[in-house]
Amino acid sequence: MGNKRSIAVSRIMLKLFAVVTYASVLALSVTASFNVNGSTTAPNADNEKPGGETTIYATGRNAFSFPAANLDEEGRTRFVIGNSFFKRNWVEAPASTTARDGLGPHFIARSCAGCHVQDGRGEPPRITRRFTDQPVSLLMRISIPGTSPNGGPMPEPTYGDQLNNAAIQGVKPEAKILVSYRETKGRFADGSSYSLRAPHYRFTDLAYGLLHAETMVSPRIAPQVIGLGLLEAIPENEILANEQDQSKRGDAIKGQPNRVWDAFANRQVIGRFGWKANVGSLAHQTAGAFLGDMGITSSKFSHEACTEKQMDCRDAPRGNQGNKPEIDDKTLDQVIFYQTTIAVPARRNANATDVRRGEALFHAAQCAACHRPSYTTGTSALPALSNQKISPYTDLLLHDMGEGLADHRPDFLANGRQWRTPPLWGIGLIRDVNGHSFLLHDGRARNVLEAILWHGGEAEASKQQVTKMKREERNALIKFVESL
Repeated sequence: MGNKRSIAVSRIMLKLFAVVTYASVLALSVTASFNVNGSTTAPNADNEKPGGETTIYATGRNAFSFPAANLDEEGRTRFVIGNSFFKRNWVEAPASTTARDGLGPHFIARSCAGCHVQDGRGEPPRITRRFTDQPVSLLMRISIPGTSPNGGPMPEPTYGDQLNNAAIQGVKPEAKILVSYRETKGRFADGSSYSLRAPHYRFTDLAYGLLHAETMVSPRIAPQVIGLGLLEAIPENEILANEQDQSKRGDAIKGQPNRVWDAFANRQVIGRFGWKANVGSLAHQTAGAFLGDMGITSSKFSHEACTEKQMDCRDAPRGNQGNKPEIDDKTLDQVIFYQTTIAVPARRNANATDVRRGEALFHAAQCAACHRPSYTTGTSALPALSNQKISPYTDLLLHDMGEGLADHRPDFLANGRQWRTPPLWGIGLIRDVNGHSFLLHDGRARNVLEAILWHGGEAEASKQQVTKMKREERNALIKFVESL
């Protein structure tokens, strides 16, 4: 009787939380629509609406946290419910709050928002705190040579497919992760100097013994989660057309799609998400992150990620009173819907002279060959996302980015030098939302220019063009990218 009462109270509290949060979202939506840069009206130029009619006019701390502007009332309600589960912490089992217990046994964050703070981008530990702070939004993928039964990487036999540096009571964290950097100096053609930092990772306090001698490691920063439903709505034939178009080019740019196993489609699909396009759907991405990053099982990923050597992990209590799964399909679907419908903020200063000049330089340097500016989405299960003209600036293909960025770890069809072209929309608002501007898959680049200078491989010629630009040209290029 007591347990039923606690469940009922939890449900009432969740409904009250949803009502309050919904009111907050509506209030923020009004602010976003009518109080940007002191203006009382939002511009209507198409080039300022990267998300089509889903675009929201917003800047500042909450710029990545609004629902698609054209969502109906029912959709906005679902958005708020999903948001509540995206941001609220999961707790250790057993707990009276059975709707969100089951954290761990191993984990790196207690909530989705623990990595994607304000729905934004994670960062590596700051230099001054690298020996005291453990990474939260910097994930270490690990594997050994070979492929798993679904064609993906072969998990490391003792620690699985990622290192988790946190654990519940009575369970040992798998390891501590230490990050250091080596600086490399360089000069532009005009004599101006620059410095790049290359990260080095070291693992200490390995709880279950040494890693396999052939372990491969790939660091992955949590990206901002705007516009994901729009990326999912890009027709597959458009991604394949990008590959075909690039195959006909006379230069080094030759992208290819990744093909990955999707637990929800139960088949191989084209990869769209993740730093190596190693995930094919938002549903798979979300359920996989619940398991890998928080230790929350679902109907598609029903077994805890405990290896045979991790007996404390295997013996730890399970959430939902030991019943499987720890997150039910309905709740998981609400979180998926939330991520699917997070809006892309409008561009800023899109028609400024220096921004337009930077856009011309962007195209002249062949950056748009991989960062394809625009698409029209197909027919989505969500009408709000269907047939939208969008500008994500990505081809969703894998590219050889050179030895400097290589992780030497294959992931389905992606080799150790390939990375997916990341979307550029919203990049200029990361500092507003998250208070930093660390970029690339591991956060090594401290700003847009450093990210460009790390480009190699297929993008080497484009990078060289940037190094030959005058300072005012480089500044214009950066202003264009940060306007997206």
